[in-house]
Amino acid sequence: MTLAADPSEPPNPPIRTDVLIVGAGPVGLFAAFEAGVIGLSCQIVDILGRVGGQCIELYPDKPIYDIPAIVSCTSRELVERLLAQCKPFDAPIHLEQRVDTVEQREDGRWTVRTQRGLVFDAAAILLAAGNGAFVPQKLPLAEAGPLEKRHVHYSVPRLADFADANVVVAGGGDSALDWALALRKVARRVTLVHRRAGFSAADSSVEQMRRAVDAGEMDFVIGGIAALNVEDGGLRSLTLRQIDGERQLEADHLIALYGLVADLGPIAQWGLTIHGGRVDVDTSNYESSRPGIFAVGDIANYPNKQKLILSGFHEASLALRKAYAYAYPDKKRVHVHSSYDTKLAEKIGAAG
Repeated sequence: MTLAADPSEPPNPPIRTDVLIVGAGPVGLFAAFEAGVIGLSCQIVDILGRVGGQCIELYPDKPIYDIPAIVSCTSRELVERLLAQCKPFDAPIHLEQRVDTVEQREDGRWTVRTQRGLVFDAAAILLAAGNGAFVPQKLPLAEAGPLEKRHVHYSVPRLADFADANVVVAGGGDSALDWALALRKVARRVTLVHRRAGFSAADSSVEQMRRAVDAGEMDFVIGGIAALNVEDGGLRSLTLRQIDGERQLEADHLIALYGLVADLGPIAQWGLTIHGGRVDVDTSNYESSRPGIFAVGDIANYPNKQKLILSGFHEASLALRKAYAYAYPDKKRVHVHSSYDTKLAEKIGAAG
């Protein structure tokens, strides 16, 4: 799949596509494959900085056992396999793009705009956004806001930004441990702070972190962040709350990786029928209350809804077949089993 160009470049004309897929998690990636199979062009947008959605952000190395024909795989492996499956259709993926507004034109097509200036011209929209946009869980400290992006961070865009600095990484999941281990190679000193001795990260990452601590390559401290101490507009230290009292910890940067929280965001303003933070759909085609906008995966709401990846695959398949009618209203789609689709076989063979 193609990662799109830098969104900071000058704006281009609207990107025309049959289907705009909102969400680059497993269901969104499978939808891109299915779109290609039935002859639809698609573009993918995601608010996150990498492909994989909730699976990669929250549990990349967690085993999954209920994907048909795959006995067991991690979330990371599933995403890698889905990307390989999508490869023949080379659908562009636009990361760090939040879809803000949708507007239906007189011709029935949709004009979709992102917060970073991309504009899409789509015949249909497929929401595969999980529980909505995932945003970082932020520090509940008043002094954190003014320091954001300068001294307080919720992601690591570039390791080089932390060169020769005292860096504190807060959190106990895979992201916190992985970034702490990576930063120890460029920062002056890295300290991992977590509220307890146990972690929700992969055992291999915990073992690697403990080895690095034993070797003096980084530090690990148990405690909670009680305050950020600021001098001359910059972060100088943290106050940690521990069982036996408080402790000051020198810091130039704090990277808080407490996980992500779901936020339906601008989707809530699109005029869709929503219950419990999810979009109501017709289960014959997973279309929302606004014809031309579909919802699949965890964001879809209907009776007896099961939040399973395999359910999302099924939903996407049916939704796209209805979307075909919006993209090509004067053309009847003829169903062909993939085993007998010679064009599909040639395309997949060439990509392989």
